[in-house]
Amino acid sequence: MKSRYLIPLALFLVIVGFLAVGLKNDPKRVPSPLIGKPAPHFELPTLYDPKEKIATEQLRGKVWLLNVWASWCVSCRAEHQVVKRFAQMNLAPVYGLNYKDEEADAKAWLESLGNPYEASLVDRDGSTGIDWGVYGVPETFVVDKKGIIRHKVIGPVTDEIVRDQLVPLIKKLKEEKG
Repeated sequence: MKSRYLIPLALFLVIVGFLAVGLKNDPKRVPSPLIGKPAPHFELPTLYDPKEKIATEQLRGKVWLLNVWASWCVSCRAEHQVVKRFAQMNLAPVYGLNYKDEEADAKAWLESLGNPYEASLVDRDGSTGIDWGVYGVPETFVVDKKGIIRHKVIGPVTDEIVRDQLVPLIKKLKEEKG
């Protein structure tokens, strides 16, 4: 009779244990399987001149950032001023990946808030984002001179992230031989 109640209680306690462990983990600390691997290839049109295309191969030899954004993304709006301040530091060029967005909306957004990007690349169907392991916007990647992804920020970039993670990493990567 007592064992009849012990089995459901034990299962309940196991489930509660898994939930407790899961809730302690920071969802922004999900490791990317692409860290330490070559950046996935792209050759994408730019937002302001669709005839102009930029490919990953053109970016080799320099440290650069890829900031995935969209005009419909509330968190992208929250991080935008931080990205602008970072771009003004001139530590590394920032390329935007305009993800699943309408061209007119993306242009209006940048004209309204300012354009921190060296170029904003158009990923209308999201296939490039998928190749890069993007599962939500915003996300930001740091790529080294050899074209290797060295860091990924999931969610909005903050001043603290810039100060504590991006700036030290980029300075270190710029000192490495490419």
